[in-house]
Amino acid sequence: MAEASLYQSLSQSQTLAPQMRKSLEILQASTLELSQLMRQALETNPTLEDITEVTSLDEDSPDGDEADSLDYMNETDDDWRDRSILEGRNSPWTQDDEERRQRIYDNIVAPETLQQHLQNQLDLSLIDPEIRVAAQELLGNLDERGFLDRLLPAIASSSSHSLASLEEALKLIKSFEPAGVGATGIQEALLIQLDRSEGSETVEYKIVRDHLEDLARKRHPQIARSLGISVERVAEAAEKIGRLSPNPGGEFDPTGNPYILPDVVIEKTDEGVWSARLTGEHLPSLRINDFYKDMIGKNGVDQKARAFLRDQIRDGRSLIRSISLRQETILAIAHRLIEQQPDFLEKGPRYLRPLTMNDVADELSLHATTVSRAVAGKYILTPQGLMEMRAFFATGYQTASGSEVSNAGVREAIQQLVAQENQSKPLSDDAITKALAEQGIKVARRTVAKYREQLNILPSHLRKSF
Repeated sequence: MAEASLYQSLSQSQTLAPQMRKSLEILQASTLELSQLMRQALETNPTLEDITEVTSLDEDSPDGDEADSLDYMNETDDDWRDRSILEGRNSPWTQDDEERRQRIYDNIVAPETLQQHLQNQLDLSLIDPEIRVAAQELLGNLDERGFLDRLLPAIASSSSHSLASLEEALKLIKSFEPAGVGATGIQEALLIQLDRSEGSETVEYKIVRDHLEDLARKRHPQIARSLGISVERVAEAAEKIGRLSPNPGGEFDPTGNPYILPDVVIEKTDEGVWSARLTGEHLPSLRINDFYKDMIGKNGVDQKARAFLRDQIRDGRSLIRSISLRQETILAIAHRLIEQQPDFLEKGPRYLRPLTMNDVADELSLHATTVSRAVAGKYILTPQGLMEMRAFFATGYQTASGSEVSNAGVREAIQQLVAQENQSKPLSDDAITKALAEQGIKVARRTVAKYREQLNILPSHLRKSF
């Protein structure tokens, strides 16, 4: 029998305290997620209360030197390095505001899925019960685009339905909306759409049926010769085909986010100065209930109850402080973005300057990881539209004049060049590279090709029009 033995060893490991984990969770949460966290805290912590008037949180702030949130966070950086700094005071929240907000939430419904949309049409169809059941099985074999991803014989061999029943059921599904569902691929989906709108004898139908690859490669002269029509007629047909949907089920994308609430809004004041504000008007305004604070000091209170209340008050104060620090950090970062990106705010993406999280972190005396977590999943509404806060942070290039342009600025320049090109002689990647160099932006050809692909711009030979 093997001898048992004991070994003792020392090792270092870093674990996150519950308070720190909660602080990180609050820092990374979006405004909507933060609202949910706060309401959950109100339900589970009896010492917290939601007040409607503007309340000072001074009594719940660190004492002495800890009163300055920046100093406090950096002083305990090893334990609190990933917490944020930001001052957020909530506007008065009336009962009418609460009722309006609730009406909005009550009217938000989950978007209809493709399967639900098709099932609703099937339920309204007057068909034989056997075909209805077969159709339901086929609906379960459609992918997110609405395409049938298995052959009918394979489905028939593994089900109780005959091939004839499945064929009849598939014919029914192909008559549903959106046009193209039930197809086995893009080509058949396009043919279904064309047949339903203009019939199967049109030039467009014949091109998709017999010359789809030539069309994808823009071989308009070859198609014209084969069909005995002019190149202009082929180009006209190509334009119509381009308006069809190669992804019939795309409008029912279950991953789509129908609404994004910005966490920060950047706008100009009446004096013409850029300013940033948080969109936290709908957030609860938390404080520790005075009744429970007084109860701890009263005689006759059970020791267990006193210990429980003390823990709850401590957790509540920690939550309030973490929320205040989160708000302060996000707003401080937004102010730095205003200082660093005035040209972008005035003129657009082309003028977005290179900026790293280390740059902002150094200015705020924070760790770059703190900035990274603070902007993660956050959106900012600017005069140039709604965008992720992370989009402001990017490397870039130095122009011939010595100024800097970000990667986004280079992509914007490429997009403008392509938009202004002669469509009968589209710019190659080499030509785009030379055109950028003339603007003082020196990038490699492979970089142009990479950015072009990111912009979903086809190569020059596929952009050519006849």
